[in-house]
Amino acid sequence: MKVLITGAAGFIGSHLSERLLGDGWTVVGVDNFDDFYDPQIKRRNISDCLRNKNFQLIEADIRDNTAMDKAVGDGVEIIVHLAAKAGVRPSIAQPLLYADVNVNGTMVLLEAAKKHKVGKFIFGSSSSVYGNNEKVPFSEDDNVDFPISPYAATKKADELICHTYHHLYAIHITCLRFFTVYGPRQRPDLAIHKFTKLIEQDKAIPVYGDGSMMRDFTYIDDIIDGTVAAMNKFEGFNIYNLGESSPITVNDLITEIEAALGKKAIREYVPPQPGDVERTYADITKAAEELGYNPSTNIQTGLKNFTIWLRNST
Repeated sequence: MKVLITGAAGFIGSHLSERLLGDGWTVVGVDNFDDFYDPQIKRRNISDCLRNKNFQLIEADIRDNTAMDKAVGDGVEIIVHLAAKAGVRPSIAQPLLYADVNVNGTMVLLEAAKKHKVGKFIFGSSSSVYGNNEKVPFSEDDNVDFPISPYAATKKADELICHTYHHLYAIHITCLRFFTVYGPRQRPDLAIHKFTKLIEQDKAIPVYGDGSMMRDFTYIDDIIDGTVAAMNKFEGFNIYNLGESSPITVNDLITEIEAALGKKAIREYVPPQPGDVERTYADITKAAEELGYNPSTNIQTGLKNFTIWLRNST
């Protein structure tokens, strides 16, 4: 089987590429090595993949119609679309760019899928679409018409566009709502990576608000398990939550990182940030029943693994 993965050099994309190569897939990885964070980090992410004869890297922007048409038309059977401008707070500063990359880029790929009759498409969505949903845990049937950041709005828009292409062209499409993914290779701007590094450097951690915000931190291996399961079960149009379903507060997260590192944190409480949701909490009943999704890495184990990776990579 031949799969095209966009954002293949990123955090989730590089792990998925490695898993699929190990399972015998042929992988076409697309990445433009955006400078949102150091592109050299992404090149290290896929260094092992590049040594595999079944991996092809295409350095291109997902908005490039010609490049995507050529990539998809070369015998691709499944598209896993993970590439996006990421981050809630940066999207508030650059909303037009986020809309252009995330929405137009997705449509370019769907158009390529339509043209070349690629009947299977996975879209990497986000728990941010739930906004400040009052009902917990968050279910796929909940109303997600109230995103509170441009990033979240683009992910909701992409889900709607995916449904449109499923309806019009009978493409089997699955949208995966990822919940706060962490683990080795996590983006350096995200909380666990940022906090762990600052504690190691004996620097203060900025804690937004009073630290009571809750996040459903989900380990990368569990996310990859869920994604691979979704790739093996396409039927119509579906949305699945992929989370741990065990949220903790930011304050408790810091305590767990302290335990993993064996060091105390310096906490600096600062005002809340616009666009940050109060909590994320995945109802994973549907994914469990239909995909066999069963996250098995608790926060203590996941942080221990992350800490070992961080210390070995610096």
